[in-house]
Amino acid sequence: MLSRTADHLFWMSRYMERAENTARMLNVSYETSLLPQSAAAVEAGWEGILSISELLPSYQALYANVNPRDVMAFMVKDADNPSSIISCLRAARENARAVRGTLTTEVWETQNQTWLEVNRMLKSGEFERDPGQFFEWVKFRSHLSRGVTVGTMLMDESLYFMRMGTFLERADNTARLVDVKFHAMNNDFFGAPMYGGMEAEVTQEYDFYHWSAILRSVSGFEVYRKVYRDVIRPERVAELLILRPDMPRSLHASLNEVLSNLKLVSHDPESDTLRHAGRLRSELAFGRIDEILATGLHAYLTQFLERVNVLGGRISREFLMPQAA
Repeated sequence: MLSRTADHLFWMSRYMERAENTARMLNVSYETSLLPQSAAAVEAGWEGILSISELLPSYQALYANVNPRDVMAFMVKDADNPSSIISCLRAARENARAVRGTLTTEVWETQNQTWLEVNRMLKSGEFERDPGQFFEWVKFRSHLSRGVTVGTMLMDESLYFMRMGTFLERADNTARLVDVKFHAMNNDFFGAPMYGGMEAEVTQEYDFYHWSAILRSVSGFEVYRKVYRDVIRPERVAELLILRPDMPRSLHASLNEVLSNLKLVSHDPESDTLRHAGRLRSELAFGRIDEILATGLHAYLTQFLERVNVLGGRISREFLMPQAA
């Protein structure tokens, strides 16, 4: 396969996954902002969204303060923000158009229709009327895109590069979500909760709704209940989203997919790219959550993000046309 074609397929899938994950993160912040809490806590939650995407400086250059309306406008509708939902869907569609002949009709029409429909929805004000419904729509279109891809594309290198892009992006975004949301809840990761003067009963109720919203943002609420059959505990949420190979959006499950598809396109079983991915996956496969928490969740996730970024760079240099994320 031509590296330019592989590059477009890889990034088409990454951008679609990024749009979905942005919608998931905005939705969880939107839901948790409705819980009883101080104005400072609400602002910190929305600042977290900007920190996840490393966009706080860009946002502050445009807006005087952090508030739900401006953050959502910046992360959804701002075409100059490369990580906004509209920018991600445009980039996904443009990459798909560049390799139109490689895609099935169904895959292309799904990408094109998503782009046309999101423009119509934003112009008609549907997003402002019901943000939650809009975020669900973005998630649905991403689900549809993946389903159509797996259901209609030939199982060859084109599909493998698309899957690789999807799951590399998913690993990156899940790690960012876990890092920022756990940091917002605790001063020192499972140390003293930051609830101010809340009574114990209110704090417990807030805990439940906060962790429930985070789990729902990764479609993990029902999965958690099935796996643990217990009250929601932060360390188990971390374990589910980092180490469980049977949780579809976990770091472990995402790296399993990246590695398996990388093996299918790699002609050198001893390549540095393959070895780097293998080491990263092995640490997730044999890791323990108590060890991760003992050494520091933030430090662990920061290192993981750096290594995922290095892996993406290695994949680009070995297989693709080098391109900025």
